[in-house]
Amino acid sequence: MSYETILTNEDNGILTITLNRPEKLNAWTYQMSADMTAAITEANDNDDIIAIVVTGAGRGFCAGADIEAVFKAQSENRSTARQGARTGDWVEFVRNSKPLVAAINGAAIGVGLTQVLPMDMLIAARGAKLSVRFIKMGLVPELASSHFLALRCGFGAASELMLTGKTISADEAKEIGLVDKVVEPADLLKAAKDAARAMGENPQGALRMVKQLLTQNAAEGDTRLVQQREIAALTQCYASPEHKEAISAFLEKRDPDFKAARARK
Repeated sequence: MSYETILTNEDNGILTITLNRPEKLNAWTYQMSADMTAAITEANDNDDIIAIVVTGAGRGFCAGADIEAVFKAQSENRSTARQGARTGDWVEFVRNSKPLVAAINGAAIGVGLTQVLPMDMLIAARGAKLSVRFIKMGLVPELASSHFLALRCGFGAASELMLTGKTISADEAKEIGLVDKVVEPADLLKAAKDAARAMGENPQGALRMVKQLLTQNAAEGDTRLVQQREIAALTQCYASPEHKEAISAFLEKRDPDFKAARARK
């Protein structure tokens, strides 16, 4: 399938989505959101795909919302401003997806950063710049970023980033926990694919449940409720063909074939 604003490439079970507006530093548009949602949905429905990597073409990852296509259109109340927009909840969509790894190859600004905060791992190229600079535009952050940013780097660091709108380097982002790893630019895609594969090669059903548990429980103060959710998920896992395949593979001293197990459902 072809898209207007992204490129896709499948390599041995890993789908790479490349934001493809390099002349605009991959500035975000509603069409880009729709294209990304369609590509990830297709990957989630394809049992040959085990995980997804998102990166950017050219010098930038995503330099925020396109001023002309998004902000100016909104300020003028154009009816076409949201044409092609994805419907639904992006955060819920990401948290219910197969493993998603962001390979941040350059500037990740505003929505360019907040759209990847709910993803499972953020890897940045050394030299990349990151900012949640909504305050500079007289705006507040979105996509549950006031939740995920605080989870990733703590209340104080999140407050400073959001209230000042400052831009930080990839190394500074790693120091405060905003990104999980920093690598040289030449190593970025390999590192992201390796991380995606390490997650995606595990049982897909359990992966989805772990993601859901993290979403629900990361800020949950009631440990009894946390355990109830875990026990409910475990009950489903015990009955799953992938769990049974893991046991058989261990006893038979062979590598598990989780894809074949899923097909036997």
